[in-house]
Amino acid sequence: MDSRIQLNQSVNILNIAAYRFVALDNLPALRRWLLELCAAENLRGTILLAPEGINLFLAGPAAGIAGLRRALAADDRLVGMDFKESWSSGTPFKRLKVKIKNEIIAFGVPGIDPARDPAPALDPATLKSWLDEGREVILLDTRNAFEVARGSFEGAVHLGNDTFRGFASVAGSLPVTDQDTPVVTFCTGGIRCEKAAPLLRQLGHRNVFQLSGGILRYLERVGSAHYRGACFVFDERVGLDANLASQKTEQL
Repeated sequence: MDSRIQLNQSVNILNIAAYRFVALDNLPALRRWLLELCAAENLRGTILLAPEGINLFLAGPAAGIAGLRRALAADDRLVGMDFKESWSSGTPFKRLKVKIKNEIIAFGVPGIDPARDPAPALDPATLKSWLDEGREVILLDTRNAFEVARGSFEGAVHLGNDTFRGFASVAGSLPVTDQDTPVVTFCTGGIRCEKAAPLLRQLGHRNVFQLSGGILRYLERVGSAHYRGACFVFDERVGLDANLASQKTEQL
């Protein structure tokens, strides 16, 4: 449980985000199982399933989330998933949806296989250390333009994409210059960088990292150092501040 949870007892809904790139089959049966499981645990949100893996955003009582995590851990394909957590005073999802898709994060670039050929992950503490030292690094925000407008790392580069699917068409505009200068890609929770970072490597960037767990894990582990503004999230909370607390729309 997050040690920074507010003492206000009304903040009693646990929000989780997680993904795993792993080969999945028999998706209709997996969808039915997840629907029944989440309904029994009183959870709402969205789960995306694809042959390449699973991506989920769910909220509910802590006991229900714990039940879900135990059930997922019983599947060898899903054991040990990395869950990012935050708390809220209400469920930011109106209903439960489990969908089968072609990709768990739409990218549309063939040959990108994060399960087999991921870019190296960089943990939040290491990134903060690099930034504290003033080390030369290219921070590349892979998110959509409207998300970046709400908040991002100081000095981060954004290539102007309005959608993540559009990132591939602009990725080539990032110059391949000094190969010793690390490029660190980042996004909300890490999943988009699982595809963006390998694409950059294909384009000739050799020293590419992806921020492990994305902005949410960075704020959770090291706070808001070098980050300005809110982190946009795709639910009714709209944005999270450095304490992973919801911000009202007019504050963003």
